[in-house]
Amino acid sequence: MQPNKNENKFLTTHFKLDPLSFLFFLLLKAVVAISLLASPSSASRRSLSGATTNTEFIRTSCSATTYPQLCYNSLSAHATKIQTSARLLASTALDVALSSAKTTSDAMIKLQQSHGLSPRQSAAMLDCVEELGDSVDQIRQSIDEMAGARGAGRSPADFQMMISDVQTWVSAALTDESTCNDGFAGKEMAGETKTVVRGKIETIAHLTSNALALINAYATLHH
Repeated sequence: MQPNKNENKFLTTHFKLDPLSFLFFLLLKAVVAISLLASPSSASRRSLSGATTNTEFIRTSCSATTYPQLCYNSLSAHATKIQTSARLLASTALDVALSSAKTTSDAMIKLQQSHGLSPRQSAAMLDCVEELGDSVDQIRQSIDEMAGARGAGRSPADFQMMISDVQTWVSAALTDESTCNDGFAGKEMAGETKTVVRGKIETIAHLTSNALALINAYATLHH
């Protein structure tokens, strides 16, 4: 920032500053100008504050779930969408569980059709694909039902009925996922296939469990 010539002339003429004092004055002006340019705008500060608030809301809410770290890791990327809404948090958790279930189901269909599986493994895989399909349908129903929660004019009784349906469907999805996992128990199912499948199913079950916990937390806000 260049000093104003008239201002400098005024200062030197009327205040009789010695050269050293005048130089100090110019340096002080430069420091102030740079600090003003470098300081973030109020809009930027609000944006940063809002982002921090959103992620902290997710972290705090996830701390009440059975798998808090998985909960936070799977939802923090959606902080801008969720903000501090318990409804959006629960709905997004369902979206994440649905996406994981669909991806795993598709992968297992391909794996079930591959060669090298024992008859016992093939039968367990087929059962698991069917159970995951049921889980996907139940989670999708829950998402559709939760979308209606934002509707204006919903009575408390209607809301409780909606939440009850969602809790029932998500619980049923969790049961299907656990049943699929149980199908790969036992020594005769040992091997890489068992390890891969059970790992994927456990992740889906944990995501679904977290979603159910967040739905329950959302429900308590309307009691």
